[in-house]
Amino acid sequence: MSAYCDFAPGHPLHGPYHDHEYGVPQRDEAVLFERLLLEINQAGLSWETMLRKREGFRRAYDGFDVAKVAAYGEADRARLLADPGIIRNRLKVEAAIHNAGVILRMRDSHGGFAAWLDAHHPLDKAGWVKLFKGTFRFTGGEITGEFLMSLGYLPGAHRPDCPAHQRLLSTHALPWMEVAG
Repeated sequence: MSAYCDFAPGHPLHGPYHDHEYGVPQRDEAVLFERLLLEINQAGLSWETMLRKREGFRRAYDGFDVAKVAAYGEADRARLLADPGIIRNRLKVEAAIHNAGVILRMRDSHGGFAAWLDAHHPLDKAGWVKLFKGTFRFTGGEITGEFLMSLGYLPGAHRPDCPAHQRLLSTHALPWMEVAG
């Protein structure tokens, strides 16, 4: 997403995300779930819309607490579909609840979401997409690719000459680099 490096720096919403989050490896389950939920909800919309609604999503989905979201029932579904602070799409709401349950089960099967990602690394994008489609709801190629790029599992978050890319290289072990070299 090299074009992101052209317009994001200095932008009030995109700038902080581009400079400090995009492409940065994460281990915290709530952060991983948030990123997946935001990527799913971004489908058909702009990333700026997601950044503007981020706090609304955080409130609506109990701080991205996987156990709480996995336990949501019909009243929660109705609450989410009526909440103007998020994207009110039934398929995306259902995917969030379902995917929270999948991630919750990863605690038992792999020790958590981050460990599940690590257990399948390295894969190429096609392999990741196939794995995500077979594991989660509402995760096609674009959503899966952006999710993994945003966490450093796939390359391409920043151009090589981007200052954020240079900071990442100097401060983080990037999973995609293990594959590249």
